[in-house]
Amino acid sequence: MKKVMVAMSGGVDSSAALVVLKDKYELIGVTLKLHDGEYEQNGQKTCCSLSDIEDARIVASRFDIMHYVYNFKDIFNEKVIKNFIDSYERCLTPNPCIDCNRYIKFEGLLERAVALDCDYIATGHYARIEFDEEKGRWLLKKANSEEGENDKDQSYVLYNLTQDQLSHVLFPLGSMKKSEVRRIAEENGLINAAKPDSQDICFVPDGNYAYFIEKSTGRKSPAGDVVNSEGKVVGRHDGLINYTIGQRKGLGIAFGKPTYVIGKNSSDNTLVVGSEQELLKKSLIADDLNWISIPELTEPIICKAKTRYRMQEQPCVVYPEPDGRVYVEFNEPQRAITPGQRVVFYDGDIVIGGGVIAE
Repeated sequence: MKKVMVAMSGGVDSSAALVVLKDKYELIGVTLKLHDGEYEQNGQKTCCSLSDIEDARIVASRFDIMHYVYNFKDIFNEKVIKNFIDSYERCLTPNPCIDCNRYIKFEGLLERAVALDCDYIATGHYARIEFDEEKGRWLLKKANSEEGENDKDQSYVLYNLTQDQLSHVLFPLGSMKKSEVRRIAEENGLINAAKPDSQDICFVPDGNYAYFIEKSTGRKSPAGDVVNSEGKVVGRHDGLINYTIGQRKGLGIAFGKPTYVIGKNSSDNTLVVGSEQELLKKSLIADDLNWISIPELTEPIICKAKTRYRMQEQPCVVYPEPDGRVYVEFNEPQRAITPGQRVVFYDGDIVIGGGVIAE
């Protein structure tokens, strides 16, 4: 019987994944300790809390499965938290959950699994993995169910998976609805069957990014000018890390008409504002690319792409650039394309690949 390391966050998804796999594989459960602190958001403790570790341990012990806690705090701080802070200070908007998947769950954890002679790691992500015999490549596909497309699909945050990682990963929930997952948990008497989903950014209390960054660095983000798209000074801002592209509320300035953040410039510490029309762009440049369904991009492709997790992918053409980056041109203008966020390319339900939005 093959051996699987199940990444257990303490939530219902990873616990249900363990239940689905328990009669098919030899299992060990692992919970990662990523940071210190018992943070709460909207009254709910974030993931990686002591209570989450205890929930995971109880679920594993219910099925006589060994459970371990691995201390990944140093690598999480280096690869996720520091990058998060650095990106914000460079006027980028990072996605730390994608960095966590890339460096922690599917790199660091897989290394531990191999060291323990495990054949696979398994998580509670909603996505599917298939091997394409014709292409000789592992494919990452969107989650689905008999009722249709799964609104819990998480393929967007998994686009960094490599061919080797895909060959050693299991997503047992890839064809299930959340309601079905909770039913499995209830039928098996799991203590976390009704547990709410954790917040995305586990290390930021109450989602206050600016406070977290200033507390971590000991540096106050400097105030500066607010300018319009023509460069005219129209007000003052209280630190660029307090603002995101597309933001309308909380600008602290009365413009007499709807006004949005359309840009941030670290070079001169200015916040650029404009109309909603000025938020629309038809193109972007992306770098730090990872390709899954193809080995590399050598010629333009017609596909669909999404620039945020919760959006419908949009028709576009992706052009390879000589420097290894790609130029993406959408059929229709897209709202609030944001440097630092990720663009992920799809061919139907297949993830072609993705990268970081550079401009």
